[in-house]
Amino acid sequence: MQYDHILIRYGEMALKGKNIKQFIIRLQENIQHKLAAFPNIKVKRTQGRMFILLNGHDPEPIIEKCKNIFGIQSMSLAIKVENDPDKIKEAALYALKNATNVNTFKVSVKRINKDFPIASQEMNQVLGRHLLINTNEIKVDVHHPDLEIKVEIRLEAAYITSSVIQGLGGLPVGTSGKSLLLLSGGIDSPVAGYLAMKRGVQIEAIHFHSPPFTSERAKQKVLDLAKQLTKYGKSIQVHIVPFTKLQQEIFREMPDGYAMTIMRRMMMRISERVCVNQEILSLTTGENLGQVASQTMQSMNTINEVTNYPIIRPLITMDKTEIINISREIGTYDTSILPYEDCCTIFVPKSPKTKPKREKANLFESKKDFTKLMDEAIAGIETIKVSARDTETKFDGLF
Repeated sequence: MQYDHILIRYGEMALKGKNIKQFIIRLQENIQHKLAAFPNIKVKRTQGRMFILLNGHDPEPIIEKCKNIFGIQSMSLAIKVENDPDKIKEAALYALKNATNVNTFKVSVKRINKDFPIASQEMNQVLGRHLLINTNEIKVDVHHPDLEIKVEIRLEAAYITSSVIQGLGGLPVGTSGKSLLLLSGGIDSPVAGYLAMKRGVQIEAIHFHSPPFTSERAKQKVLDLAKQLTKYGKSIQVHIVPFTKLQQEIFREMPDGYAMTIMRRMMMRISERVCVNQEILSLTTGENLGQVASQTMQSMNTINEVTNYPIIRPLITMDKTEIINISREIGTYDTSILPYEDCCTIFVPKSPKTKPKREKANLFESKKDFTKLMDEAIAGIETIKVSARDTETKFDGLF
């Protein structure tokens, strides 16, 4: 007798009604992808449940992988037995004896298979008596037990579980379409990417690189952050935009107070072009209301004017402490604080406008045609596919 399955529970996915099947299928695919390194692992679905068949594997590394899969609300190690009362008794006793620090327990039976001859409440009593007889100094506590042994009697078999392991919740990555993440290399944007993925979004990333003012280490830092995010999804394509010429021209030709605003408008225009090319339907940013001059309500209003694409801003109402806490939890913080500058910090106006107006931004842009430099930047985009398995594939000339 041993734990031979992991039972997967859904969270809000269960509320998707007629659309639930597509969410469940994607979750199954994502689990299979994450567990590809484990031979003979199988992921199977039954009505309302999903199971991982361990086939002799140590469950701990598999559970650790599953903790990083969006769409899993919780999971439990499970023993699968025949729909036979004696087999169920044996499995329940195994679960109790293999638990630690247990002085009290409770049994909860759910009889989905109505052909099973013993009703749920009666089966609770049968199992409770069996466990009390075969253990010492362990009592029943139906209100606040140290351990709850759950038994699901399904059509094909019975499953016995005890401890519950929390998952990330959310929706399976890939069920909410694609978004282009503006990945700067700071603390905020990787967290924004993570939170977008939690809502089922598959992300690609775009990074504006300005050599020699930004170094190869700064570029590698962004690729490392993207790689850390793959832990929660699949591979991520990172589009590296050569931004030096366009950025220098903006700060040379535009009024100092509006240079940052116009630079970000150019970023939005280029990002939208990438979205069109990659069939992406939205942008995601790490913007946080009031954090810096370009993230005031007025700045965002003026910057947003140049795109009609929806912009996902998961961090918009968070304070910095909340964002830092999440970055620590997901493992991006230590990389984000490495002292390699990005293009948004190397050209900083002395007095950036905190309340830039659309009409003034349009007026300043009308005096200088940036089209050629924008086209040149787009044509020079380097696309790198980053995966969790230390492989990087470069694609040039996609634009």
